[in-house]
Amino acid sequence: MAKNLIPGDKTIKAVKPGDPVKRLSDGEGLYLLLFVKGGAHGWRFDYSHGGKRKTLSLGTYPDTTLAAARAKADEFRKLVAGGTDPSEARKTTKAQQQAQEEAATREDDGLAPVGSFEAVAREWVETVHEARVSPGHAARTLIRFEQDVFPWVGRVAIRELQAPELLAVLRRVESRGANETTHRIKDACGQVFRFGIAAGYCDRNPAADLRDALQPVKTKHMATVTDPKRVGDLLRLIDGYTGFPTTRAALQLAPLVFQRPGNLRMMEWAEVDLDAAVWNIPASKMKRNVTDKANGQAHNVPLATQAVAILRDIQPLTGTGQYVFPSVRGGDRPMSNMTLNGALQRMGIDTASELTTHGFRAMARTMLAERLGVPEQVIEAQLAHKVKDSLGGAYNRTQFAEQRLALMQQWADYLDRLRKGADVLPFSKTA
Repeated sequence: MAKNLIPGDKTIKAVKPGDPVKRLSDGEGLYLLLFVKGGAHGWRFDYSHGGKRKTLSLGTYPDTTLAAARAKADEFRKLVAGGTDPSEARKTTKAQQQAQEEAATREDDGLAPVGSFEAVAREWVETVHEARVSPGHAARTLIRFEQDVFPWVGRVAIRELQAPELLAVLRRVESRGANETTHRIKDACGQVFRFGIAAGYCDRNPAADLRDALQPVKTKHMATVTDPKRVGDLLRLIDGYTGFPTTRAALQLAPLVFQRPGNLRMMEWAEVDLDAAVWNIPASKMKRNVTDKANGQAHNVPLATQAVAILRDIQPLTGTGQYVFPSVRGGDRPMSNMTLNGALQRMGIDTASELTTHGFRAMARTMLAERLGVPEQVIEAQLAHKVKDSLGGAYNRTQFAEQRLALMQQWADYLDRLRKGADVLPFSKTA
């Protein structure tokens, strides 16, 4: 059908409300639908694609003139002739425009573009990582990204980021001698890529290609003492500490309970039952994932008679407050994490090479097995370590309750003998 069945604006303006004419055709699918949307005239374009009849709106008259409507219709006819659905092409164009506008807005707000490594990494931290780890752990992960990754590849599309580019970023961290941090960053990047694959942001994980490209982490164990004579010297040195009585009590208790220093300094009187001789550390304070912190069992630490005596001795001093070992700057908060190592240093102990408060755990772990022949499973349970059985399940720590009670008293008595300089046992043949 030929065009120009609509001679021009005069024909359109001549149509008045109540006129029986419903539309004016311009041919080849273009027409003006009269009196739509409260009295406006709307341009429409009909076409066929894939055997289906479809209609597109081209705007309203007079905002969209006859010439403009014809230009749009010509563009759509070319798409149909080329096998493209104009409706789908319009949706794609609109989506691209929205993406460009959103990208511009994000850039103005200082945010990384959608689909960039930084945007996906932040989404992973907020939606996955924070739900699995402690707030402090999640915050440290984000800081590593912000300091060591985002400035160099943060705005690169995660789909386009390749292993050599990621390796170059990790090499910068490695060059500082921070090998452990380098591997932590690589692992976190790998988790971001795996999340990106699941969410449709990318197709593969280039971090997996870097497994053998980085320097290995050199394991550095916490400084400790395992020689019986030196342990005896250490215990006598602690007994003679002349600083704050709470600091001395914490140092005396540390080898007896051999729990993590953070748990010891944050011990609360509400967690201690001196009559039952047990310290119940809530699951929320243990080194566990978020789920186990929220739903796991408390870790029970049997207290030997020597440990109970230490706690009863300082109970008149701190028993009315929350913490067994409060900060010297105020009883409403626990002892500083630097206090005990600082006390060891003031006594002349090198915490870098000889002993740290965390080293009491390694001391007990080694000497209980080698000197006293205590079964490994019982020791690991008392250390609050997960131990796998032959079927892959973790040992239930409660099944060793009696053994652990005997272990703690046996260990305390052994330390007393070392303190007195007597009864240094040979290595156990069964260890």
